[in-house]
Amino acid sequence: MSDIVLTFPDGATRAVPAGMTGLEVARSIAPSLAKRTVAMIVDGVLQDAADALTRNATIRFVSRTDPEALELIRHDCAHVLAEAVQDLWPGTQVTIGPVIENGFYYDFAKAEPFHPDDLPKIEKRMREIIAKNAPFTKEVWTRDKAKAHFAAAGETFKVELVDAIPAGEDLKIYRQGDWLDLCRGPHMTSTGQIGNAFKLQRFSGSYWRGNAEGPQLQRLYGTAFATDKELADHLRMLEEAEKRDHRKLGREMDLFHFQEDAPGTVFWHPNGWQMFQGLIAYMRRRQVAEGYVEVNSPQLMDRSLWETSGHWETYHANMFVTETEDERVFALKPMNCPGHVQIYKHGLKSYRDLPMKIAEFGCVHRYEPSGALHGLMRVRAFTQDDAHIFCSEEQIAEQCLDINRFMLSIYEDFGFHDVHIKLATRPEKRVGDDSLWDKAEAAMRDVLDRMASDNRVTKTSIAEGEGAFYGPKFEYHLRDAIGRTWQCGTTQVDFNLPARFGAFYVDSDGEKKTPVMIHRAMFGSLERFTGIFLENTAGHLPLWIAPVQAVVATIVSDADDYAREAAVLLRKAGLRVETDLRNEKINYKVREHSLSKTPVLLVVGKREAEERKVSVRRLGSDRNTVMTLDEAIAALRAEAVPPDLASE
Repeated sequence: MSDIVLTFPDGATRAVPAGMTGLEVARSIAPSLAKRTVAMIVDGVLQDAADALTRNATIRFVSRTDPEALELIRHDCAHVLAEAVQDLWPGTQVTIGPVIENGFYYDFAKAEPFHPDDLPKIEKRMREIIAKNAPFTKEVWTRDKAKAHFAAAGETFKVELVDAIPAGEDLKIYRQGDWLDLCRGPHMTSTGQIGNAFKLQRFSGSYWRGNAEGPQLQRLYGTAFATDKELADHLRMLEEAEKRDHRKLGREMDLFHFQEDAPGTVFWHPNGWQMFQGLIAYMRRRQVAEGYVEVNSPQLMDRSLWETSGHWETYHANMFVTETEDERVFALKPMNCPGHVQIYKHGLKSYRDLPMKIAEFGCVHRYEPSGALHGLMRVRAFTQDDAHIFCSEEQIAEQCLDINRFMLSIYEDFGFHDVHIKLATRPEKRVGDDSLWDKAEAAMRDVLDRMASDNRVTKTSIAEGEGAFYGPKFEYHLRDAIGRTWQCGTTQVDFNLPARFGAFYVDSDGEKKTPVMIHRAMFGSLERFTGIFLENTAGHLPLWIAPVQAVVATIVSDADDYAREAAVLLRKAGLRVETDLRNEKINYKVREHSLSKTPVLLVVGKREAEERKVSVRRLGSDRNTVMTLDEAIAALRAEAVPPDLASE
């Protein structure tokens, strides 16, 4: 057999006989390398280390501590989970077990429901399987052989999965000892490579292939890491995330609630609405300063408009639709953009009018499955800080860079200093000619390169195939105080929608031209940003946005009149202040206002009233600072200035 040439990461090359496996090549270099190797990357593709090498290629051997191995550890752990469950409960059917962000899950068809006490039992059995260090071996079966095997084993879901594999695609079976599973792979070399840094976390209900009409399954979630420290760090992060859960904070701070009468929509309480309106007021000021004009478009529009925009064809399943007695079909808007095109078209536009920046705090409605709803993070009705910039092709780069500067400064004002920008390119399901997509993506790739030089941007990357159906987009991902990332703002360059509606401007040569439409949202969903901001701050909100900025609390009833007077003066200074004159001990009041995350507590007793002073206690601190009432008012008034006004 002839030799092939392998090229290694350092540029070195090596001729080896065609057909050698990756492990054999590693062993020929050094036994220690083979011992460390759990997989390999061949021409950029992660593969089993036991795969044969048949052509000239670049190759890199992967150890279990390399970043690429983490997905394999979790994937292998899911297989071991499935084996453990079937060992403990014979007759249980296994379905699918993918890797997900921060972990994995496996869905089971089991006669009896799982119980919380089952999790440690399953973990114990998993550790026993891992300790056997059984090799993962791959076999390629015929479709008939696979169906016969799984049918005989009573694995009806696996039979259905075999049928779903496209004709001509290899049907792979992976064994770990006596247990096997249908799987695309790849896997590490043995179960022992998984290690013991894993944890089963919870179980939930699920449906076969996500179809609510299909069989109901039970899903077990877990996580796994390469080291015990990484697992411990992750579990501590989850514990901290639970404390910061915006739904919990929403109850403690009396901000909002949800109920089944209006699934996926928010009941804002006075405190929450104050905060929500504070976000809008901030963004409105910032947008006016950037040259945007604010508009408002209808909530309900005729079906024909959504057909023209392309939403009816590509987004209909996510739209709320109604039909009137005169047989007209309307839809609640899932997006503001078609309405903004109509506003742009009202009146003749010249090249001198461009760029035209239209903004709206538009409430949109999108159908989300009940199982996907999650507090403020995933709702069916939400408000966008939406804007659309109509410009010429020549203005695209300048406008995208202006938006980027604007967006990064906003995130800084809210304490987010770690931003990852992704360019999401054309999806498989899209509208418009590929030539227009080529033009939009070329412009945005150039802009992304320029964005990367901004020291406020920690990372840029390409997300192939994840763009909107009408155009590529920049996604802004923010890292929060405990290391999680959240997608917030987007910038989308659209050559399609204005043309679909016949929008144009008259250029300097007197010819009609179609404008480019840049879709832009900074917070994205204000509801979702509120949830992210609450969790990032753990409810310790900056004074300027806190719904109640201070509470004047009395120690004795003799100070009640002074507390009322102090509250009046604080309110005159523009502060949002309440009084707590209840006949309760001051320690009780402090605990209660700490739980509701009041930023400042001004404690007054008989002595403070006589001396016209206050004892200032900050949220999260057990120290009191005594100052005159006038000093406290001046200090709090200065601190409560919104960041965009403070910089003026």
